[in-house]
Amino acid sequence: MVKKAAQRIVPFLSKWHLHQRIYLSLVAIIIGLLSGYGAVLCRLAIKASQFAFYQNTNGVLTFFPSIPVYMKIGLPVLGGLLVGPLIHFGAREAKGHGVPEVMEAVAIKGGRIRRRVALVKILASAITIGSGGSVGREGPMVQIGSSIGSTIGQMLRAPSLRQRTFVGCGAAAGIAATFNAPIAGALFAAEIILGDFGISTFSPIVLSSVTATVVSRHYFGDFPAFIIPTYKLISPWEYLFYPILGVIAGCIAVLFIVVLYKFEDSFDALKIPEYLKPALGGLLLGSLLVIWPNVFGVGYESINLALKNHLPAMLLLGLIFLKILATSITLGSGGSGGIFAPSLFIGAMTGGFFGWGVHSIFPAITGNSGAYALVAMGAVVAGTTHAPITAIIIIFELTASYEIMLPLMFACIISTLVASSLKSGSIYTLKLARRGLRLMQGWEQSVMQGIKVKDIMSDQVVTIPEDMHLEKVIDCLKTQNASYLHVMDEDDNLKGIISFRDIRTTLQEETLNDLVIAKDVATIHILTIRPSDSILRAFQDMGSTGISQLPVVAEKDSSKVIGTVSQRDVMAAYDKAVLNREIEEY
Repeated sequence: MVKKAAQRIVPFLSKWHLHQRIYLSLVAIIIGLLSGYGAVLCRLAIKASQFAFYQNTNGVLTFFPSIPVYMKIGLPVLGGLLVGPLIHFGAREAKGHGVPEVMEAVAIKGGRIRRRVALVKILASAITIGSGGSVGREGPMVQIGSSIGSTIGQMLRAPSLRQRTFVGCGAAAGIAATFNAPIAGALFAAEIILGDFGISTFSPIVLSSVTATVVSRHYFGDFPAFIIPTYKLISPWEYLFYPILGVIAGCIAVLFIVVLYKFEDSFDALKIPEYLKPALGGLLLGSLLVIWPNVFGVGYESINLALKNHLPAMLLLGLIFLKILATSITLGSGGSGGIFAPSLFIGAMTGGFFGWGVHSIFPAITGNSGAYALVAMGAVVAGTTHAPITAIIIIFELTASYEIMLPLMFACIISTLVASSLKSGSIYTLKLARRGLRLMQGWEQSVMQGIKVKDIMSDQVVTIPEDMHLEKVIDCLKTQNASYLHVMDEDDNLKGIISFRDIRTTLQEETLNDLVIAKDVATIHILTIRPSDSILRAFQDMGSTGISQLPVVAEKDSSKVIGTVSQRDVMAAYDKAVLNREIEEY
């Protein structure tokens, strides 16, 4: 349905050569519309899947206790048996929580995502969640929306910069439709997916986010995703407890990240076919569900109970670690679903238990645990994603309460600081870093990271033998008009570099000209760079050492110099990329 609609609309846009800003706005609205319907389809598919497995679409806590034990264990296994082959043979990008794959597509693939990903993601996530997988639906909706945005961009033959913007539009629409929160959707795409708040990028993202929210509200009503209690600050002394909650939330967020990837490594190490691993994960998950049904699926029902202060303190404490375990099993084994909702769940339980503790000790100056559960939801999301702005705004949109902003900001910022100091990458970027891809935030850094040294390097290398006398070295610097001389041994291996700075102190001593040779004055501790490295790394290395040029060495032999790259080359390449962006926007 979505694909057919896109095929009808895209030729219309291509035919009429509209003003670029109007054109971009129309495309953004269309992406928001289609992504909104994609989100509606995903939610309906999850309900249908749950009904197919359990003949019930109500809250899990209302029907799960009456299900036989063999079904509680067997149905998640069956879900895994269906999901494994679907992802393995359909689209492997649909495995896991999906957001890192979108970030990778934006960073190194020009925003191009295979068209089949949206369909496979809908089916895989619906089966995973419907059968009991302890994951969220926002990750799938982000990937579905991003795939729709990418597909439309490819149909329009959009340049890479605009293609990335269209992917961001789809991602924003996915979050907005999930939580009925258009501002948070736009900020999620700008802060996490693109790392760019420029007006030319942010404006269409907002349009897509708002459009998807309208679609979602039309089908599901203008209701928040959670039943939010009225927040009221009992005493100014409460402000002292929220920074402490932020520290705890940051530590819990790091624990979640570490455990998730430990399980992923453990499942990767198993010597069984990839498409059977989700079934094994289903077996382990089903064993948990027999005793603790609260960790079933998305978990919104238990979050609402925590917000209303209806869960016992010890259950709140236990569910923190049980949800971490259940989500890690589901995703680590190869299931499909998001980590945003599990982060909210873990935060609600963390804050609920913390609130119970402080209220028990200081009943006169603290509110009930629901308020702390609400703040901790944002704090754990901030800690796992390293995106405090998105976390703050999404909780604010859910509550529409200004009173919660100060404690929420305290907790989210402190949680992010704690989590980032304990773990350098977020739950999204760490997955990419484990593949060898390190993303930088900010458009300027992304541009430099996308250009390789091999694209701008010069093959003109001035070399001298290591036994050349100082007098000839000086002549070489003068006649070759070179800033750096590369000192080589008899096997043509790099032994050091010489600049004018290295020989300045010896110029006054003419008697040394016949005594000193090149290797005596060369800098032997030198930084080199390879053709496959980014110019961002070259720029950072030159900045940290104070030199203006780096030798480029062979990929497999760091002693063989094949060229040079200078600061001037790097800045020229960057300026060209910036100019190309301005031309595309125009």
